[in-house]
Amino acid sequence: MLEFHFTPVQFTITLPRMVTNPDLKHLLLHFTSADSWRQGSIPLFTRGEGCYLWDQEGTRYFDALAGLFVVQIGHGRADIAKAMSDQAERLAYIPSWSATTPTTIEAAKLIADLAPGDLDTVFFVSSGSEAVESALKFSRQYHAANGNPDRTKVISRLDAYHGTTLGALSATALPGIRDPFRPLLPGFSNVPNTLGRADGVASARLVEEEILRQGPDQVAMVIAEPVQNGGGAIVPPDGYWLELRRICDEYGVLLVADEVICSFGRIGAWFGSERFGVTPDLITFAKGATSGYAPIGGILVRRPLVDRVLDSPAGSFLHGSTWGGHPVVMAASVANLAAMKDDKVVENVARNEGALQERLRDLMAAHDVVTDLRGTGYLFALMLGHSRARDRLYSTEDTALAIKEVLPRLALEARMHLRVDDRGGAKIMVSPPLIASLEELDDMLERMSQVLERLPSAMR
Repeated sequence: MLEFHFTPVQFTITLPRMVTNPDLKHLLLHFTSADSWRQGSIPLFTRGEGCYLWDQEGTRYFDALAGLFVVQIGHGRADIAKAMSDQAERLAYIPSWSATTPTTIEAAKLIADLAPGDLDTVFFVSSGSEAVESALKFSRQYHAANGNPDRTKVISRLDAYHGTTLGALSATALPGIRDPFRPLLPGFSNVPNTLGRADGVASARLVEEEILRQGPDQVAMVIAEPVQNGGGAIVPPDGYWLELRRICDEYGVLLVADEVICSFGRIGAWFGSERFGVTPDLITFAKGATSGYAPIGGILVRRPLVDRVLDSPAGSFLHGSTWGGHPVVMAASVANLAAMKDDKVVENVARNEGALQERLRDLMAAHDVVTDLRGTGYLFALMLGHSRARDRLYSTEDTALAIKEVLPRLALEARMHLRVDDRGGAKIMVSPPLIASLEELDDMLERMSQVLERLPSAMR
């Protein structure tokens, strides 16, 4: 059994110089607190290489979030930058409206060849939210083509995050993100996720009950992540996805795997659905398809479903975007996927995930503030509270303090780009670049140990 020991570290920290307020006043940041924005208390990163980032002062940080569950191949790849530059010189832009480029075709083929089953048709957009939006629209048009225009309802799971556009937000089941924008689209409902459930079949049948409650002739699709990020890297119990597949087949409902995070190696396979032995009807993807070198999103669709839509009176999928299939983005995707294959990046995750999990268990054993550990591949969540041994969890006020003030400061002190999250309880998300070696994982976890060592006194 792997042993990984964490020794409490005594150290003096000088915080890196943060961006000053005048530098930020014209830039409204995403999901950033008013205090952080107005005070300018954020790092300014200027360079990246491999698993590391450097700020404007030359201080090196470990990127424990892979950007935002994105940078599979690591930072600073000159080969991907060159592929993008070469494409921009040849042809920077042509829309995917009744035209395309060889690079776009190549990217679609590469992605389709990696996908499970007969998911062999790719529709490109520019983000994960747009990918989910595209799946919602495709499902409606598919059912209308089958003579079922009333099939518009969507079932998702509690604590799930599916995006920020209005349709994707309607499928999202996180009140803090969703409620400020009510009323949302009608016809969306939620079922419990699999957290704490050992019986996969019984858990999936909660979805069946919801289909029956909503009316089988009105439900268009069920959407779920193979491993749910919202709530903290929730791995489903055995049999869950197979039962979801059976249920959706029985009632004629499309099964959509939201793999914006799980695809392209994050959980040790090219697509997360593979880990659970299921071919969904649609897969949404984004992030890792370019490793963040350019914005991308898309859906993979089973060929018979595509044919049904194209053979309908509409004669096409009535959806599009200006930037979908952008040639420079496609060049980034082709170069990224080729590099991931050549460097055996997915195999690196599959080889190291057990060791990472053991190290995280040792980290949990060494720090009583870690109350639970969940996840697989290179996607884990460390759940936090006052004391695991005494079963003392954080209150709502404690969680807000930890997430908004204490942990961001401790992460900067430990020189980490880190994701802390309060959805489903206070937690640290662990999502390193997929190229991370065991030595680099040890560096990440030593820095994380410093954060956890200082957390109790910082909370007091």
